[in-house]
This record gives sequence, structure tokens and C-alpha cells, in this order.
Amino acid sequence: MAAKSYIETDRQVKALLEDVRNGIFKYVYLLMGEEPYYPDLLCDAIEDNCLLEWERDFNQLVLYGGDSDAETVITAARRFPMMAERQLVVLKEAQQMKSLEELALYCQQPLDSTVLVILMHGASADKRKALYKAVLKNGVVVESNALRDYEMPQWISSYYEGRGLRIHPEAAQLLAESAGADLGKIAVETEKLLKNLPEGTTEVSVKDIEQNVGISRQYSIFELTKCLSFRDAAGALKISAHMGEAARFTLPMVMGPLMTHFSRILKYHTLLQKGRPDTGEAVRILGINPYFLREYDAAVRNYPLQRCMGIISLLSEYDYKGKGGDAGEATPGELFIELVSKILS
Repeated sequence: MAAKSYIETDRQVKALLEDVRNGIFKYVYLLMGEEPYYPDLLCDAIEDNCLLEWERDFNQLVLYGGDSDAETVITAARRFPMMAERQLVVLKEAQQMKSLEELALYCQQPLDSTVLVILMHGASADKRKALYKAVLKNGVVVESNALRDYEMPQWISSYYEGRGLRIHPEAAQLLAESAGADLGKIAVETEKLLKNLPEGTTEVSVKDIEQNVGISRQYSIFELTKCLSFRDAAGALKISAHMGEAARFTLPMVMGPLMTHFSRILKYHTLLQKGRPDTGEAVRILGINPYFLREYDAAVRNYPLQRCMGIISLLSEYDYKGKGGDAGEATPGELFIELVSKILS
């Protein structure tokens, strides 16, 4: 079974959130996966909307996997609500409960007056076993897989659209670099940003991100890949020297974005060999915003196919060195400058 894409998860969670806010609940929710943003978002919404405030004292119970067992959870779930239409039982950090799989016994025949939420962090239930199958049949499973780095700018753009804002593609790229694949961090940074934006703002710019998130485009990996695409040697070497001098700099932290960038250039070469693709097809296959296609047009001219393949091999070599393999006495910063110089040569 293929892992769900973040687009499918986003669509599923939005529909479930709408139901929850309208008072429509499933009997059982299994919220799981590497990325905690969507499971936490839905769990919080259920806690906020399932019961009226005065109903919670007698009808809402929050348990933790490290301190609970299946029997405790099942006993709680089988109680009937007091002076309320339903009761809510939430099991957080469920991955820590040794007897978690035994909850299948309840989930096979859940009470219609109980909403049971099983929240797992950084882990997923075994899809071959009874618990997963029982919840899938009688409730809902939300699986939130970690996004890949290259998917982040698109997710950010979609997230901002949901907040009634546009975000400039370069600003989305910069924010993605700052937050990595941490969706929760992006949500927090966005809340801070929205408080500081002038009233009536409709588009978030690079300057807005720099001022409110605290990252400079001038010395970012995003700006480095841009300089490399256009073979701006002076700019690329200046950025790599500045990045390499940072106290916490390590080579592996830049290898992923560089590998993604040159893999896209290689992929674009393959596309162009079949004839010039239309813009929609190109950006879909490369996984980029149309705004950046001009950069990749320049990159394929500056890095012919064979040269591009050689650079990908070079990146693999320096990735190995950055992880302690055959690096000699060179510092990570020195290795980084050496790598950028070889890419440009």
C-alpha cells in the first residue's frame, strides 16, 4: 500500500475538521505518522469541539500511553456519558503503550456514545494487525507522513492560501529553508508573522520573512543554488564561505538541497530530450513553482547532461566526506568551499 501524500492527508484532515466543528464525530480516531502536525491539529479540534465546557469534568478523560494499559482505556471507553450526549477518551503518546494492539478488542465494537482518540507521535500502527483494521472499519485513520524538503514550498503556499494570503515563491522557499520539514514550526512562525504584518496585506514577501522569521536570503542555501544555476561564481563562493563559517555548520545539512537541485536539472535535461515540455508538465515533474522555471532553463544551459551527472557523483563523494569518510584534516567549511569550487569549475 503506497504511503499517503501530504495532499491527500491535508484534504482528509480538512474534511474531518469541518465535520468536527459541525458536531459530527467518528467513534474512533487513529491519528499517527512521522509528522505530528496533522494528528495534533485534529486531536486539538476534537478536544475543543466534542463537549461543552460544563460537560468536560465528567465526560472527558485524557490518558498517556506510558502510564496506561489497554484495559484502563477500554474500561474508560465503555462507560456511558453523564448528562451529555457523548464522552471523550483521548490516549496521547499511544506508541508508548505496550498493550496498544489489545485496543482492537474495543475498536471492533465501539460504543456510539464514546469518541475514542488514539494519538501516536512519530510512529504508526502496524497495518497488518487487528487494531489498524478495526479502526479503518469502524472509525477513521489519519496517517501523516513527513514531507520531503522539495515539497515544503508548495505546502507553504497552500497553507498561506488557506489563511487568505499569497506568499511570493522566493519567500516560501526561504521559509522552507528556515523551518525544514517541520510543519508545526511553520504554523508558529506564520502566527507570529501575521501579528506583525500591516493591516490589509495580501502577499507575503521575502522581506517580510527576513524581518519576522529571522533568516537572511543573502546567505541561504536557496540563494546559493540560484547562484550555481546562473554560474555566478563570486556569489556562490561568498555564500558558501559565509555558511561554512557558522558555528553549527555541517556538510550533511546542505547536501540534501544541493542533491535535490542538481537532480532536478538532470530530470529537466531528460524532459528536454523528448522535446520542449509545456510549462505545466515541466513544473509538475520537477516539483517547482512556475516562477523558478527560468532558473532551470539557465541551469540546463550552464550544466550539460554529462557535467550534471558528474556533479551528482561529486555530491555523493562529499556527502561521504561530510559524514566522516576520508575527509583528511579539512574542516566542514573548507570542504564546502572546495565542493562549490569543483561544481563551478
